[in-house]
Amino acid sequence: MRRFSKRQPLEVVKELDAFPKIPESYVETSSSGGGVSIFIFTCIAVLVVAEVYQHRSSDLQYQYSVDPDMDSKLQINVDISVAMLCDYIGADVLDVAGGTVAIGDDLQLTPAYFDMNPAQAAWQLRILKQKGVKLNYQSLNTLVTDSPAKVSIPDHAVTDDKQPNACRIHGSMHVNKVEGNFHVTVGKSIPHMRGHTHLSAFIDTRDYNFSHRIDKLSFGPEVAGIINPLDGENAVTKANNYIYQYFIQIVPTEFNTRRRNLITSQFSYTNQQRELNHASGSHGIPGIFFKYDLSPLKVHINEVHYPISGLLIKLCGIVGGMFATSGILHRLVSFFVSSIKSQTDSSMSEEERLKAKAAKMESETTGSQR
Repeated sequence: MRRFSKRQPLEVVKELDAFPKIPESYVETSSSGGGVSIFIFTCIAVLVVAEVYQHRSSDLQYQYSVDPDMDSKLQINVDISVAMLCDYIGADVLDVAGGTVAIGDDLQLTPAYFDMNPAQAAWQLRILKQKGVKLNYQSLNTLVTDSPAKVSIPDHAVTDDKQPNACRIHGSMHVNKVEGNFHVTVGKSIPHMRGHTHLSAFIDTRDYNFSHRIDKLSFGPEVAGIINPLDGENAVTKANNYIYQYFIQIVPTEFNTRRRNLITSQFSYTNQQRELNHASGSHGIPGIFFKYDLSPLKVHINEVHYPISGLLIKLCGIVGGMFATSGILHRLVSFFVSSIKSQTDSSMSEEERLKAKAAKMESETTGSQR
């Protein structure tokens, strides 16, 4: 009685078996089924490996919010070469709040050559090629997948055997987080109560030349490996009275990954350029103007990793779906194989029947002759 009570739960569990076993003597194998099985197992292996590799990578999640930080300063990083002597030009920033950053505070003017040396030309070509295949927001992806290296600008050294013919404006300045205008124009600036004035009366217009090369222009803390939209751009003109205008829209960006966390700014721009001729109605001040404005929205870019449970669910779906598909595929293959085989057998039986009839007729002909 005790032995029966011990076996009774096992019998109950056995009756709940959802996977009935078929004796091997009842199982019939075929070459078509073997071929389908090899194909299915190969597909399962490829899909599993691809899914595991995909799970190891990460994805970027973009979120947007109103930027509440209006008290901090905006950092502007500049490295521009203008085809005029440093004594003839001035550069500063003027914003709508009345803030001014002039030469000597954070920016430096250094004599340079406008023509590039081989190292500078190779560097510019490299930057332009990378910009051709990688936009600014795509460059941010390299902070997740790669270990970015700082893109260093070649040396602008001036030698004694050649007089400089350009001026390099470089440095980082901190301005108010409001709409502003960073400009390079003729004459040194003199501040006054309503802003500032550039003294250009003593400079001959024939010395004006606002051809320029932008080696670097970025907003926010400098980030190694990021190539900005205006990096490596050249603008050359033969006209003296010429104005270049760049209209820049800055978007504050917070980037959080497993490798690094940073707060910087992305930007996009449009530009306009024209020759000034007051007689024909084209008015303005010759120079280079970067008019920037900040977006009220802030972009949050977060690196997302998927849990292991999602991988297990996907793997189960792959294996189960492939086995379900294999049954349909095996039936189709078996149907075509059996159809071809039946047609072959029917053609062979018809040929044997014709041979038998011919043999019978031949025997009857032989008997009649006798």
